[in-house]
Amino acid sequence: MTPVHPQTRVGHVHLKVADLDRAIAFYSGVLGFEVQQLFGDRAAFLGAGGYHHHIGLNTWESAGGTPPPAGHTGLYHSAFLYPDRPSLGDALRRVLDAGIPLDGAADHGVSEAIYLRDPDGNGVELYRDRAPEDWPRNPDGSLAMTNARLDLRALLAEAP
Repeated sequence: MTPVHPQTRVGHVHLKVADLDRAIAFYSGVLGFEVQQLFGDRAAFLGAGGYHHHIGLNTWESAGGTPPPAGHTGLYHSAFLYPDRPSLGDALRRVLDAGIPLDGAADHGVSEAIYLRDPDGNGVELYRDRAPEDWPRNPDGSLAMTNARLDLRALLAEAP
């Protein structure tokens, strides 16, 4: 089988949410994504840098709904890639300032990641990649990803 084109990327995540205003308050008010368009009071599209949308939010089938119970299939988390360590530190500061608890944080060797939940219980990963030449490798050249402790104080110290 031929692999997908190497420049293919995940374009956006579209989430069913229980309360549109609450979801916008998290993704825009806390994480800083900009509302690009509202579809009445039932859907919103948010992006970074003027992009039409990285995140879609809707209540079309989920207004007032509850998260799925543990042990069921569904979205594990959406992941938002930050361009550098200071930007990731800024994201961490925003989350902590909003009083949102972290589920965890890790240095994966190839990346540094912070894990939390949005108001609907969806997993959210905020991360930054290291340069590919800095990725840890096994003697055979395959990736040697890790799950080490991420120093959050040091990360916050780099936030603008």
